[in-house]
Amino acid sequence: MTKHLTRSALIALATIGCNTPVSANTSENSADAQRRIADAILAAQVEANGVPGMAAAVARDGELIWTGTAGYRDLDRKLPVEPDTSFRLASVSKLVTATAATVLYDRKMLDLDAPVQRYLPDRRLAWPSDISLRQLAAHTSGIPHYQDVDAARGGIHFGTVDEAVEIFANRPLLFAPGTSYQYSSYGYTLLSAAIEGGAGIPFLSFVSRAITNDLPLHPDLVPDPQHDTVAYEFEGGTIKPADPHDYSYSWGGAGFRGTAPGVAMFGARVMRHGFLSSEARAMMWTPTQMNDGSPVADGEDRIAFGWRIGTDSDGQRIAHHAGVAIGARSALIVYPDSGDSVSVLSNAVWVSDIKETAATLAAPFRADPTGPQTPCPIRATAYTGSFGDKPVAGTVRFTMLDGICRGTLGLGNAAGNWFDALPQGSTDYLTVISIFPGDRLDRGALVTPSGAYDFRRQDDGSYVAVLSPTRKFVVRLQR
Repeated sequence: MTKHLTRSALIALATIGCNTPVSANTSENSADAQRRIADAILAAQVEANGVPGMAAAVARDGELIWTGTAGYRDLDRKLPVEPDTSFRLASVSKLVTATAATVLYDRKMLDLDAPVQRYLPDRRLAWPSDISLRQLAAHTSGIPHYQDVDAARGGIHFGTVDEAVEIFANRPLLFAPGTSYQYSSYGYTLLSAAIEGGAGIPFLSFVSRAITNDLPLHPDLVPDPQHDTVAYEFEGGTIKPADPHDYSYSWGGAGFRGTAPGVAMFGARVMRHGFLSSEARAMMWTPTQMNDGSPVADGEDRIAFGWRIGTDSDGQRIAHHAGVAIGARSALIVYPDSGDSVSVLSNAVWVSDIKETAATLAAPFRADPTGPQTPCPIRATAYTGSFGDKPVAGTVRFTMLDGICRGTLGLGNAAGNWFDALPQGSTDYLTVISIFPGDRLDRGALVTPSGAYDFRRQDDGSYVAVLSPTRKFVVRLQR
């Protein structure tokens, strides 16, 4: 608890102006209420996870409808995260690369099923088997990910994509292409080299001209102290600045940076009519198949052309990707059927369900508020329930604050033991924030050190948050 109380004063200062209190008696439209709730969830998330700063944004039908910021981009100088703060995108960069290849496919300048060697006539590759661009994008090429020998890769600058390909061009494949799945950022380095071959210009130039152009997304190449966040890392439970790191070994796999609004608007651009043909967009979001015809999968997601395809807690189709890198944890989710796009960026690696956090931050803007309503349980004092397969119990406190139902769940139990084991440090409580304004808690956000989760009332009166396919937090409130 000491860590949280110490950080809360700093975070409160950093969020002044972003989370302006509004009296419960003040009239406001639904959009303002939605933004205020999302602000509260994001601020609570930074308080819970110990990360110095985060930003998030939601776009709908090509228009930015919310940008949220919390915490600091520079702790030493007490500079708060702002809407134009630039974060490392980590593996969300792969979506930029996959989209670039899809644009070339749409222009008939790239055959995604052709051997990659076709687009690298001057590069000798050691592999006897043909590897297609589609296999590179779906991580079925057999090319290994980073290995122990690559520990110093961030201290070397590679002047060209071809120089970066040299790192792994002679390494043995892990398996025959198309026969298994193994995540590989180096596969995206090779994919970016093929994009150069198809476009006839350097990879970064093509991305700048055809994909990002006016968006605040660019390679993590030239420092911009006015906008860049400091990259932080946890060390023994303490946050400290990370060492410098050069991502030129894989611009296409992990090397871009940008703002939360810029990433959300990139997602909106991908869905925009005219940016891609309907056929190309459908191709990009169609799950890839192994050689035997089975879908490429990773957990509950199907792997398409770079994008992961799944569903959210409402069963809505999503296309998404998350990222982790030194000084960064990131996510982008797009909802193809509604045109919504949500981004979440942070300036430190944390043990997180970042996809669930993004979906939860989008929930105030997406959830239907017209269903059955349950009053805010302000008279509840305790709870019982389960965390995974273990029984739990604790104290609760709910109140109406600024027109939103909010509460805390005490954690002197198995749930607390699980969260205390995370690198972010210990916590004595979890925060619950209703995703709807007013006196109601039929659905909320459960904000934890590992992320924000959908917290939904069940027919039996209990509340459930699904933290993983095998771990549910079930809460039964009592007076």
